[in-house]
Amino acid sequence: MGIVPRDPAQYQGRRWATRRHIWIDRIACAWLIQRFIDPHATFLWLADPQACPDDALGFDFDGAAFTHVGQRVSFEVLLASFGLEEDRALARIAAIVHALDVGGDPPAEAAGLEAMLSGLRQTARDDDQLLAEGIPVLSALHRHFSTRPKR
Repeated sequence: MGIVPRDPAQYQGRRWATRRHIWIDRIACAWLIQRFIDPHATFLWLADPQACPDDALGFDFDGAAFTHVGQRVSFEVLLASFGLEEDRALARIAAIVHALDVGGDPPAEAAGLEAMLSGLRQTARDDDQLLAEGIPVLSALHRHFSTRPKR
């Protein structure tokens, strides 16, 4: 199954839904959606993904509009779907998310991102707060990779 190219203009002001108790891939996806795809996105955290409302765009669960395809995690699928793979900083973040979500050779920064998000998760009262506090972390990581020379 291939990844279908999508026009971001068709995905504005939408409600996006994923499984509650967000972690690496879902946090990164929500950040990517809000930062690069749909700045006015709202998020719904589902207790049961099968109960995803018809008007919501699902991500990172079986049967969702955007979920794992082949070896790619949901973050990588969103990058490919919306033509964001050429952004080298996003590609670096994708490698981290991939390693933390499904394993593999982790980039050096993976342990640091996992530790920061783990600390936030321990104090966040809910998924909304975890995302709100995780967004600046991922934005800072993107900025860091954007300003570093290619390796």
